[in-house]
Amino acid sequence: MAVLGKIRSKGILLICIIGLGLFAFIAEEFFRSCETSENDKRQQVGEVLGDKINIQEFQALVDEYTEVMKLQQGADNLNDEQMNRVKDMVWNTYVQNKIIENETEKLGLTVTDAEMQNILNQGTNPMLMSTPFINQQTGRFDANALKKFIADYKAQKATNPQMAAQYEPMYKYWTFIEKSLRQQLLSQKYQSLFAQCLISNKVEAKMAYKDANEESKVSLAVFPYTSIQDSKMKYSDADMNAKYNELKERFRQYVESRDVKYIDIRVTASAKDRAALEKEFGNYAKELAAAADPTDVVRKSMSQIAYLGVPVSKNAFPYDISRRLDSVAVGGTSGIIVNKLDNTLNLIKLVSRQQLPDSIQLRQIQVIGKDAADIRQRADSIYTALKGGADFELVAKKYGQAGEKFWMTTRQYESAPSMDKDTKNYITAINSSAVNELKNIQFTQGGVIVQVVDRRAMTDKYVAAVIKRTIDFSRDTYSAAYNKFSAFVSANQTSEALLKNAQKNGYTVLERQNVTTADHGIAGIRSTRDALKWVFDAKEGDVSPMYECGDNDHLLIAVVDKIHKKGYRTLDDKEVNEFVKKELLKDKKAEALMAKAKGVKNVNEAKAKGATVSEVNQVTFNSPVFIPAVGASEQARSGAVAATAKGKFCAKPVKGEAGVYVFQIMDKKMRPGKFDEKTMRDNSRQKALQWAGNFMNELYIKAGVVDNRYLFFC
Repeated sequence: MAVLGKIRSKGILLICIIGLGLFAFIAEEFFRSCETSENDKRQQVGEVLGDKINIQEFQALVDEYTEVMKLQQGADNLNDEQMNRVKDMVWNTYVQNKIIENETEKLGLTVTDAEMQNILNQGTNPMLMSTPFINQQTGRFDANALKKFIADYKAQKATNPQMAAQYEPMYKYWTFIEKSLRQQLLSQKYQSLFAQCLISNKVEAKMAYKDANEESKVSLAVFPYTSIQDSKMKYSDADMNAKYNELKERFRQYVESRDVKYIDIRVTASAKDRAALEKEFGNYAKELAAAADPTDVVRKSMSQIAYLGVPVSKNAFPYDISRRLDSVAVGGTSGIIVNKLDNTLNLIKLVSRQQLPDSIQLRQIQVIGKDAADIRQRADSIYTALKGGADFELVAKKYGQAGEKFWMTTRQYESAPSMDKDTKNYITAINSSAVNELKNIQFTQGGVIVQVVDRRAMTDKYVAAVIKRTIDFSRDTYSAAYNKFSAFVSANQTSEALLKNAQKNGYTVLERQNVTTADHGIAGIRSTRDALKWVFDAKEGDVSPMYECGDNDHLLIAVVDKIHKKGYRTLDDKEVNEFVKKELLKDKKAEALMAKAKGVKNVNEAKAKGATVSEVNQVTFNSPVFIPAVGASEQARSGAVAATAKGKFCAKPVKGEAGVYVFQIMDKKMRPGKFDEKTMRDNSRQKALQWAGNFMNELYIKAGVVDNRYLFFC
């Protein structure tokens, strides 16, 4: 009881202590939650319809599509430009699929397995035609060939993992095609349903036929807007505001953008740098000429072109090299070649030139074993059996392989960045094999029995060692440029000073307007992700740090000139103001010229008032004719012409984009041809669908798309 009494006497203190403890616990959890949320946010590439995608998920999609592109192009790697296209394609596809899936889910639309199978059986979808499962006789996709491939892959995966690994890239390629095909069919299903809302009738078809085929010969008089000086037109702020409100929807932007001013310095080689490289090339020329095998010389030179040591076509070399191959004697070495277009020095040693097939059909049996001796024994056994007349495919199946014929072209290997000894031996062997000849090729690990069954497209092939090097700047040259630019930036730390003093210090201020987070960098300069991130973190007037970017040959500093927030850009915006002013001046000039043309009853009267007269033929409602006098095609004039009867003068002057027009219809007739109601109805419906295609833009706007890729990619 005494204890309870003491507790009661300290009740308020105890409540405070417990309250503080609970607050500390809650606060800890709150801050932990905030930290977790912030970390998650930093990992988010974007958002569509409230669904977020993190960097790991997006990168997986990018990797998947990259492998597809590499397989389609027969390339080992993609360059920066290609990777940017891949990332854009993946993002756009992801957004579109999310939007379509959201809409189709509401409607209960799906793509069934039966529908997919029907597409496979038809075999005409363009996606399917990009796969290797094409029937050579029909030229169409072969569903049975696909089934056989999948069955073989699964069998090899269960019994022969090494062979299955060779199937893996093609299997992944097919799963990508299948997934993309399902997404495409779902989108088509949704758009088809939407299309059924748009119909065409006989009356519309006849009007469409008339609009496309009724030609008018017109005597045209034009009062160009350029005949009045801008300075002669008077307008008020109220006029500007009224015009802005009329055009306001044009100035709506759905994402934030920023205007950037920047100074970009590209460091180039000095005369001293060039002389040093020319001296180096003189030594390489001597070494190439003396070398029986140029591999080490090319490798030491750090050439941009790998030496493969196997015969390849001219297409394997850059144009400046390929066009000189036939001018170099076999075994000879060229002089130093300067290419100003790509800023390089070049040397060529032609090792050999020979006629070889561009395409070789072959079949093979891979040989594996416990060790080298076991492999040799198995290879010899297979080779002997085949030489004795054994059936190739039956022997192949005995070792868990198909033994099918396949084609190999020069293009498949001639662009490789390097080539090991085993690959060189393999390619050399099949290039030199006669038709039906068997070869037992031993590798460092394993081996293969190869039989060439066909050789086609004999062409010149070259073994050429090429040394190509950019005439690049030295470390000293770069340091000098860096120090000079750094000193300028240090002396001009405000945006005003930086921009004002740039020219007198030999630097040019450049501008880039409306930069968004969808951009890959600043003004097309590589490796400017950090600069782009800074742009969207900065405030108006902020000056960036100095960035080293490009191919380590650019120095960049940027200023955020203007921030355009999401929503309507105001009349104070320079770009908007200029556009509104231009449209207002056009209106004012049109008013003046319409008044001038009022009461004119024929073309001659218009000419007397200063109009330029010309004859224009083949004017239709659908296809307005270009008017040289004003340098424009006028849709409004074409509409007025279509509404005016033959022999008549226009009812009133027509306001166009480049001037005010009056005209006389000299002749009007239909083009030769017969009205086809079905065709015209289909055409009208197709046009309506094209206009209705804007619905995807509306869905995109409503989807609340957030694009944060700039934080991770450029």
